Amino acid sequence: MVHKWICVLALIVLAACDNTQPTATAGFAGLGSEAEGFSAVTFGETPDFPADFAAHPDYRIEWWYVTANLTDEQGKDWGVQWTLFRQAMAPQTEEQAQDGWQSAQVWLGHAALTHAGGHQHADRLARGGIGQAGVRAKPFRAWIDDWSLEGDADLQLSPLQVSAGAEDFNYQLNLQAEGPLVLHGERGFSRKSDRGQASWYYSQPFYRVDGEVEWQGERHRVSGRAWLDREWSSQPLAEDQQGWDWFSLHLHDGIKLMLFRLRSEDGSHFYSGTWITPDGISEPLESDGITMSPLAQTKVAGRSLPTRWRLQVAGKDLDIEVQALNEQAWMGTGIPYWEGPINVTGSHTGVGYLEMTGY
Repeated sequence: MVHKWICVLALIVLAACDNTQPTATAGFAGLGSEAEGFSAVTFGETPDFPADFAAHPDYRIEWWYVTANLTDEQGKDWGVQWTLFRQAMAPQTEEQAQDGWQSAQVWLGHAALTHAGGHQHADRLARGGIGQAGVRAKPFRAWIDDWSLEGDADLQLSPLQVSAGAEDFNYQLNLQAEGPLVLHGERGFSRKSDRGQASWYYSQPFYRVDGEVEWQGERHRVSGRAWLDREWSSQPLAEDQQGWDWFSLHLHDGIKLMLFRLRSEDGSHFYSGTWITPDGISEPLESDGITMSPLAQTKVAGRSLPTRWRLQVAGKDLDIEVQALNEQAWMGTGIPYWEGPINVTGSHTGVGYLEMTGY
């Protein structure tokens, strides 16, 4: 969801050879600034597959985002993150976006591996137009340097292989979908405020995973569940939205659940979510039916963050607590944020991922 736009300012450093200047900062990480000249998210349309697996250079920002909750053969829990962001520094056609060093497209990759006793992360930066990073629809491939998410995918965006790594960690995972893609909001039109901000947003929450992770030279066979998020927009936030809290949950009864809140300066936070049945039927959740209550704070990287929450959804008999597997899962990138695996207890049990920005 919109939580993935954290990397806009970090990407700006790649535009030093571009004569175009970014717009002034507004909202969190400048994501509420005006987007004149870029394509707009228009209510009444809907995503088109497989075309919308690929990049949208006429929009200002987008991402491909995988999180996985895994267990090794000894019963130890792991979390994996793989992300590719694209940022356009100026409006461009698709042809201009491929135009070598004149391309205004820039790319950022994030990867992380987490367990209860440790968290490792890395990032990569690339300029568009020169083949160092990109995304194509068929056969599907998203890459930055030697990090990749790829496969001869069908309309469920499956099967895929994902790989990334750095000096102290790496992973190679196989993803096989057991359900359909899910459109969030109104047929993929995901509102981010009551003032018109929106994005295109869909997910593949039904991946079954197997593969291998390596932590400081030790390799482990793992299996579990994964969730892929896809989103693109040109102005996804309002000017006063300071950050967000986002949850993706794999519940043990087969339900999938996505929830987020966008925090405003005056306390009038915006809530949204999607309830997904085991057979892939999705239901948008009304803002006034979602309750997200922080229960405990943890000191992380010199700031206080809520790493235990109570989540409630009216009409669904859902009243759960989520707890971070590793409370220090801090992503110390250009624009830092918290991202890590979580465990679910209460009316439902399960696992998932939490992202928090703007703290």
